[in-house]
Amino acid sequence: MKSIAIVLFDEVEVLDFAGPFEVFSVTGRRSMGEPYEVFTVAQTERVAARNNLVITPTYTFQNCPPCSMFLVPGGGGYQPDGTPFGSRREMNNAVMLDWVRQRATVAENVLSVCTGALILGKAGLLENLEATTHYLAMDALRSISPAIRISPEKRWIDNGKVIISAGVAAGIDMSLYLVARLQGVEVARETAAYMQYDAWKE
Repeated sequence: MKSIAIVLFDEVEVLDFAGPFEVFSVTGRRSMGEPYEVFTVAQTERVAARNNLVITPTYTFQNCPPCSMFLVPGGGGYQPDGTPFGSRREMNNAVMLDWVRQRATVAENVLSVCTGALILGKAGLLENLEATTHYLAMDALRSISPAIRISPEKRWIDNGKVIISAGVAAGIDMSLYLVARLQGVEVARETAAYMQYDAWKE
């Protein structure tokens, strides 16, 4: 059974992580496909997502077990005084970046949703790769490195190991795409049908 760790942090966008969490959680639980082991991980033992949705992660960075894949969601920006929050803070968090870099060396796939791409970019995982992010964060991603090839028109991008989606709900589409890549289109269609998510087009 493949396992996927969903990375959390304060001010994370709820649908960024909850959408993919739902996709991988319900795949393979009925008549076809193989299920995934899905869990959350964070630097801290408590996370307050956007609008103060309080979450207790399954693991911390210190005790997280091995995982086949991990996903970095986005969410965040700047306070009126210029203080960064959410992914804009985490993209400069050495503990976060070290964990991402270390796990990326052994993960089969590394995923990001929305401004989670900024964290992957600062970790050096997007060099010479094609990438996207939330439409309001394209310049921020572009400023990280000239070697990141920005494609703002794409909803998700498959670089092989590293797969990236645009903002918020695009993470659901990317997750279904990966299910299709790993287990076949019919399994992904069954998952989307169970979720009553009619927007997905493989």
